[in-house]
Amino acid sequence: MKDTEEKNYPSVIQSAWNCKCPRCRQGNMFAGPILSLNRSSRQMRTVCPHCELLFEKEPGYFYVAMYVSYVFVVAQLIASCVATYVITGNAESPWLYLFVACAAVILLAPFNYRYSRVVLLYWLTPSFRFRPELYRRQSATEAIR
Repeated sequence: MKDTEEKNYPSVIQSAWNCKCPRCRQGNMFAGPILSLNRSSRQMRTVCPHCELLFEKEPGYFYVAMYVSYVFVVAQLIASCVATYVITGNAESPWLYLFVACAAVILLAPFNYRYSRVVLLYWLTPSFRFRPELYRRQSATEAIR
């Protein structure tokens, strides 16, 4: 007999964009918003508050996120320099391109830090696949109360 219950789980893209845990898609991976002035709210949590997944599965695990961040930076540099050329039409001044490229990298650093880890956990770590039974489960912090 088929299960007629409709399953409304958040999509992978939606969960990754909102920085939710890749295993339960409920718990937040980061303590606060992306553009917070408080340093502690920008930090990544060590475990998921919902399913208690340990995000750093081995020491040095997030060094791989550095390579993902490198790919992001290269794409941002190319995009910002092409956009500068299209908007200004100035192919003569290397200082203009240098300024725009450096500004883009500095402004997008919080994005690179956060989403390089999200990409690593969602798409480059097969052992952290989505488990629907954890999505429906009561969170670990709610169970304590």
